[in-house]
Amino acid sequence: MTLSPDEIRAELDQILPRRTPDMKMTTMGAGSDDLEDGRRYLAATVAGGWGVPSWPAGLGGRGADPNEAKTIGTVLREYAVPDLYAYAVGLGMVGPTVLAHGSEEQQQRWLHNIASGAEIWCQMFSEPEAGSDLANLAMRAERDGDEWVLNGQKVWTSRGLYAQWGLCLARTDPEIPKHRGLTMFGIRMDTPGVEVRPLVQMNGDQHFAEVFVTDARVPLDALIGDIGIGWNVAMTVLAHERALAGESRGGGDGAARNERVPRWIQELRPTGVVGDSLWRQRMMSVHAADEVSKWTSSRAAASRNPGPAGSGAKLRKVASYKGRAYTSTDAQGAAGMLSDADGFIELVTAPSMSIRGGTDEIQRNIVGERVLGLPGEPRVDRDIPWSESRRGAR
Repeated sequence: MTLSPDEIRAELDQILPRRTPDMKMTTMGAGSDDLEDGRRYLAATVAGGWGVPSWPAGLGGRGADPNEAKTIGTVLREYAVPDLYAYAVGLGMVGPTVLAHGSEEQQQRWLHNIASGAEIWCQMFSEPEAGSDLANLAMRAERDGDEWVLNGQKVWTSRGLYAQWGLCLARTDPEIPKHRGLTMFGIRMDTPGVEVRPLVQMNGDQHFAEVFVTDARVPLDALIGDIGIGWNVAMTVLAHERALAGESRGGGDGAARNERVPRWIQELRPTGVVGDSLWRQRMMSVHAADEVSKWTSSRAAASRNPGPAGSGAKLRKVASYKGRAYTSTDAQGAAGMLSDADGFIELVTAPSMSIRGGTDEIQRNIVGERVLGLPGEPRVDRDIPWSESRRGAR
């Protein structure tokens, strides 16, 4: 039975407090490594499937169709939903990927624990020589009886420092072209041979890490999908990652329902810029782009398979985040550069938004080639074995 917004509110009022105008929340984990608020929220909502309503009932969701899931997401913005950035890899990327490619046993093993916040996942994709060119990765996985043995290094591993599980893309056949020799694994981060080192960002966050893997053994049922189709699995992950970056996870901005002026603009009133026509034009340009981003991302989020359009959502969300951060800082004058200024964490976080989740340049390539149908860039190493292309295609 599809619930109306008022029926959803009646259910949520029993487990969640309403958001008030004075509540502020972090965005994308900026300046906060808090895990407990998110874990309490997910534990409270998992019985009703409110956190991931489109997931199957019994696996942490409620089997909602896209329209009902969108309605639930809209109503949730009225509640004190914490920043779920620490849990976003599991909720927004691993979960949908396991539903698409994982076995029934893997779904039973992992999904409810993700939805309840009991287990956090990290994303082990990028390597020192395989960032934008992800398919060039060198992490090796070799079969040894009833186990796979993994060796290599990952970097910029999202949530690596505090995750219990890692979604790890590794090379199982170096003698075929680079995109076809990859396989996806789920690996426990406390596996012997896995060493995690934090990468501290300039805003103080430790959400990213470098991971060194030496003779780490995982069982055969750790494979997500079949051997050699890891690139296809990875594309599912990345499509959901870009859509996730476009929609963000967490509660609203503290504005009352139907309030027309966004909270971030209201907070600029003490600076005096709201009464200036040029500043109003700048603020409304950001606000208009932000609204377009939200509407378009809502449409993409309604799909269980967001596809390449998620890259556009990611680009729009990044532009909105930067626009709000830089406008808020500039409105405060020189004082906006001080570390105790309002919005300082957002200011020093903003540059990273164009890098994390795939650079802006990569997203524009995807939009150009796969959405607009423009000619692709030359790829001379597509059809030669990775063992050769690794040394440089000629």
